[in-house]
Amino acid sequence: MEFEDLYQDIILDHYKNPRNFGEGNPSCTTVEHDNPVCGDHIKLMLYLNEQGKIEEVKFSGSGCAISVASASMMTEAIKGKTVQEARKMIQDVLSVMRGEKDPDVLDEYGDISALKGVIKFPVRIKCASLSWHAAEDVLEQNESRK
Repeated sequence: MEFEDLYQDIILDHYKNPRNFGEGNPSCTTVEHDNPVCGDHIKLMLYLNEQGKIEEVKFSGSGCAISVASASMMTEAIKGKTVQEARKMIQDVLSVMRGEKDPDVLDEYGDISALKGVIKFPVRIKCASLSWHAAEDVLEQNESRK
């Protein structure tokens, strides 16, 4: 199996079976983001525990396969992480999407490495990065609530 086929399989699996899809508990910090070009919409809900770790992260909304898969991978990856660990991951992904970092940086993040294939399709980068921008905002909003 080719690497590109494997990446497509990972993206399709996360699209068809999104992880952490649904509504979060009422105490979650919530943000909503849209990608008007593609029609993607995400509502991201996040809850930090007293130790500063992401205890719960959920998303809802609709979008293309890349948008939904990226949100699924992102929520799965940041759950249980500290804010600092999540911010590093978010920055790595967004930097790769902007062409500022080598795509191989994503290899350390499991399924997220499947997003490397998106870079070949510039029009899809906004789809892949939508949930990551929402994660950046929800963490910032959560910090300002303290």
